[in-house]
Parts: sequence; structure tokens; C-alpha cells
Amino acid sequence: MTFDLVSATATDLQVLLARWSAAIAQLMQGKPIGAVAPTQPNAVAPDTGEAYNLGPSSLTVTLGLGPGVFDHRFGLADKKPKLLEPLPALPSDQLQKGYTGGDLSLQACADDPQVAYHAIRNLARMGRGTVGTRWTVMGFGRASAGKGQSTPRNLLGFKDGTRNIKEQSDFTDHVWVGDGDVAWMRGGSYQVARKIQMNIEIWDADRVSDQQQVIGRTKNVGAPLSGNAEFDTPNFTAKDAAGDIKIPVTSHIALAAHENNNGVKILRRSYNYTDGISQFGQLDAGLLFIAYMDTPQSFIQLQEKLGSSDLLNEYIGHIGSGIFAIPPAPAQGHYLGEALFG
Repeated sequence: MTFDLVSATATDLQVLLARWSAAIAQLMQGKPIGAVAPTQPNAVAPDTGEAYNLGPSSLTVTLGLGPGVFDHRFGLADKKPKLLEPLPALPSDQLQKGYTGGDLSLQACADDPQVAYHAIRNLARMGRGTVGTRWTVMGFGRASAGKGQSTPRNLLGFKDGTRNIKEQSDFTDHVWVGDGDVAWMRGGSYQVARKIQMNIEIWDADRVSDQQQVIGRTKNVGAPLSGNAEFDTPNFTAKDAAGDIKIPVTSHIALAAHENNNGVKILRRSYNYTDGISQFGQLDAGLLFIAYMDTPQSFIQLQEKLGSSDLLNEYIGHIGSGIFAIPPAPAQGHYLGEALFG
């Protein structure tokens, strides 16, 4: 969920971040943020109760600070991350105002969607008077494969995230912000969130052989079209018996590969979503694309290329967008974004 700041007082923002941090710590332990059933009969419950006794369910909550936090309102211009700017217009953008922008963002992830929903609902409730809700997406599915798990699939039916960042050296080189940015961002990251609508029913009517050419991988195994197993390294110059390139140069994996983008990598943490039925009577669903990187230029470079040439563009449209600075996790006894007010 993203939010607009409706208060122009720096103290209100500071207090909200401190209260959110304390509440998040409670929620991540599976505890309510206050009484679910107050002893006073006329009292309003601090916690809405729908996750009571469900446990922590591996809940994590990530706070994002949008460019608007660092405008004239709060006196924080000198703390603005060097690379935090609204994203430029990008190819394949079909952005809708109702799914774009935001001063703050909260991302809650949990093994139980009711636990994640409860966290966002209660944090949004705590923010009333300081923030107003802007847009939200409820995602489902796994964002990546854990130990012993297979790579998750998106709603196109293909494995999604086979070549995602896994090595610690890649996190250091491509995800975590280093010494070149403002001090409070060191160890944090930049987050890009995109709501990508898929033309599900058109895709489903296409033959699988064409789908595989679009993606550049086999649908069942997830192998690159130049190989046999999912984790085979794609060979983007391999040709078949007829002399044709096995992985089309405008396939999704060819355009996104770090080998073809001067080594650029991003950490993808994306989820499927569905919003029921569209105004045209078709399935309204797609991908909540969330990515983390040490510079937003990494996403911009990839999306300019993908948006211009990707065969997948026939079946998708980017309808929502936001960019946020993600502060590092606070030390015990401190709160998210505390260094902004020092």
C-alpha cells in the first residue's frame, strides 16, 4: 500500500515512523498492536483482531520513502537520496493515476495472507491524520524459491525468477546502497514497484510454441531454449539446424539478461495478483513487480530495452508505478528512518 502525507509537519512524520516501527516489531512476533477486546465496553480496539492467534507467519514489513518526503514540506531536502527521482516515461507505460506514485509505501509479506493484510490494515489505521491511502495491491504466491522449493510461476504459467540474484557478492554489487549516497541510505536499497496487467485470455489462446519463443524458455521445465535444464546458462548465439537463433533476440530473457546489459542485475521480489473481472468481462490479473537495486538506473535501463522490443509487450501493460528509498533495518531501540531527523 502506498500513502500520501496529508500533514506538513516533520514531527508528525517522525512520530508516525516511530509508531509504525514499534507496531511492526510487535506484528512480526505475531502479537497484536494493542488490545483486541478492551476491558472498557465503549472503547475502540487498537488492534482489529483478524490475525489474533494466527502467529507471526514469517511476516516481514518493508517501509519505503518516496520522492515527496524530501520536498519543501519537512525540511529534509538535504537528506534526499541522490538517485531518488520519479521514474521517467518508459516504453509500454499505460500508467493509471490511481496506481501511481506515493510519499510512503508499506510492503507486508507473510506465509498467511490474512496476517499480511492485518499488518497493512492496522498500520494504515495508525497513520490516519498523517497519511491518506493512495493505492494498494494484494499479491499472492511466492516471490522466490527457498531451500527445497521450485522456482515459482507467474500467471503466464512460466517459471519466474530462475536467474534472480542469490550470491552475497551480487547483493553487495547490485542491491545494497554503498558509501556514494547519503549516509542514512547505506545498507538500504531503492525499490521500484510496478503493477503489470496481463492480457491473460489472449495469452491463453496462443500456442505454447509461440509462448516459449516470447519468453525464451520451455514452459514445463523452464529451460532456456538453448538448453535442457532450468538452470542451464542461456546461450544467446546458439542456432538450430536451420541456422535460426534458438533464443529470439527479442525474447524476454534475451533482453533482460545481464550478459546483454553490461552486467546490470536487479533483485526481483514479485507476486501475482488478481482484481476479478475487467470492464471488458475478461480476467483482470497480472504481476505486482517489485525490484530492489542500488541505483534506479538499473531498472530504467532494462525497462527501456524491454518496453521497446520485448515480444511479451503484446500481452502486458504497465498500469501502476512507484519508486521508493528503502532505509536499512534499525538497530534495536531505534526506528525506521530515525537518521532523517538527527
